[in-house]
Amino acid sequence: MEIKLREEYIKLGQALKAAGLVESGVDAKEVILNGEVKVNGEVERQRGKKLYGGDTVTFDGEQIEIKK
Repeated sequence: MEIKLREEYIKLGQALKAAGLVESGVDAKEVILNGEVKVNGEVERQRGKKLYGGDTVTFDGEQIEIKK
């Protein structure tokens, strides 16, 4: 799955919502704080983590590639 950036970056919580992997910001916050989301192979617990082109997010068996 890919997300094409419209701006310089997208925040992690927004990326999960844009990919349809969570229904709301509250859901995104919960799964991120629970350590269920990885960015570039490392567990990430910051919902506001900025993602740039080339970053990869993994959650619930799905992989999201961030593209410029």
